[in-house]
Amino acid sequence: MHVHVIGLCGVGMSAVAMLLRDAGHTISGSDEGFYAPVSEYLIEHNFDFKQGYKASNIPSHTDAFMIGKNAKLTAAQNEEVKAAVESGKPIYSYPQFLSQVSEDKERVCVVGSYGKSTCTALLSFILEHAGLEPSYFMGAIASGMPRTSKKASGELFVMEGDEYPSANDDDRSKFMHYTPSHVLMTAATHDHVNVFPTPEDYKAPFIDLLNGMPELGTLVVCADNEEALEVVQRSGKKAVTYGFAKGADYHVQSVDYATESFVHILTPEGDTFTFKTSLLGAHNMQNICGVVALILENEWLDYASIAAGLKAFQGIRRRLDRLTPEDAVPVHEGFGSSYEKARAAIEAMKLHYADKKLIIVFEPHTFSWRNRDALHWYDDVFEGAENILVYEPATQGAASHKQLSQNEIVARVKDAGYTVEAIHNAQDGLNALTPMVTDEIAILLLTSGELGGLIQDIPRWIVNNKNAA
Repeated sequence: MHVHVIGLCGVGMSAVAMLLRDAGHTISGSDEGFYAPVSEYLIEHNFDFKQGYKASNIPSHTDAFMIGKNAKLTAAQNEEVKAAVESGKPIYSYPQFLSQVSEDKERVCVVGSYGKSTCTALLSFILEHAGLEPSYFMGAIASGMPRTSKKASGELFVMEGDEYPSANDDDRSKFMHYTPSHVLMTAATHDHVNVFPTPEDYKAPFIDLLNGMPELGTLVVCADNEEALEVVQRSGKKAVTYGFAKGADYHVQSVDYATESFVHILTPEGDTFTFKTSLLGAHNMQNICGVVALILENEWLDYASIAAGLKAFQGIRRRLDRLTPEDAVPVHEGFGSSYEKARAAIEAMKLHYADKKLIIVFEPHTFSWRNRDALHWYDDVFEGAENILVYEPATQGAASHKQLSQNEIVARVKDAGYTVEAIHNAQDGLNALTPMVTDEIAILLLTSGELGGLIQDIPRWIVNNKNAA
């Protein structure tokens, strides 16, 4: 079967396309913009794709389509989508195809407002490192893992479960297609306010997911998140808990933070296990605890095998990975798509660079950051930062919600007592950083977008200045 993918450059879309290709199908695709790291991933794996949306992109021998969930991917706005619809051939969302590809496996679904990409990658890596040959699908690119998805010979299929709607014509959360046997739930803190206007709207699909779990399935939930505990309570499911909370079944007793940290976890049996990791921040120690809990509860691996895999895990791209060498000013990229993710990244930087002043370059890229109903997030989200540079908000889908302007965001941050400056392009950003850069600073790039190229420009500029000094 030949599947044509419209919106191929999405991380999830490209991951499912890889699974379809592995299953013997031929793949072609298109997208409006191709950005690193996914663009590099597509080229590395020799995907056939076109830039821009045109009806002529569709091969005449196409048998079916996979179309992404994007405001621009509707027949009314997109000639390629229109041609697909008018062809009369089957159209699928990626969760529909993912459900088909994984139906012969024991599904393990990682869900939550934050942490799910890291937990999915970490769980998949540990199981693979130990030789269990898991299948997996993740919405991020992990360092040290050549692929974002894989169909393997083992019994388990680990998948990242997104609560966002499946397609423009399917409002069901993506994870509702998967019917998992086991669920790791990191949080249920209100997010995607353009889709889920209230906290109650946001919790509803999580409750439905848990209600669909089999009786013998394992549910592991973070005890540090009240909303997640509420979801579990309302579903009536029995859960194993984890986190920093002292009453958690798997409890993070303490952490020795360093370039390589040690996290000490107390199990329900009273054993304390110590794990070494290069991941940064308290939120990642929480993620580690959740993955350890799920593995041990199901007796998939022993402590030594988990520890070996965790020690070898290098993290995932855009989740606090360092972009400069060890002898230069530290520049890290954080995936700041929500308030909680931004706070976790900032707190991690303060933990690991406690002796440095923190400079944040921030892009309000997601709908949540650009929505007027979330303006209060800017009152304290940057706590701990010395200076903040705010890039222009993304404009895609601006008419579909209460779009904030850059001036409004900067004014709110300034009113909260922070030193803040607006930047409009890459050169603005470099000009603003120039007087700030000394050996006493650390820089956090906080976005789910591209920051107008600053993600590449700032590390390169820092290294060049170091070499010229």
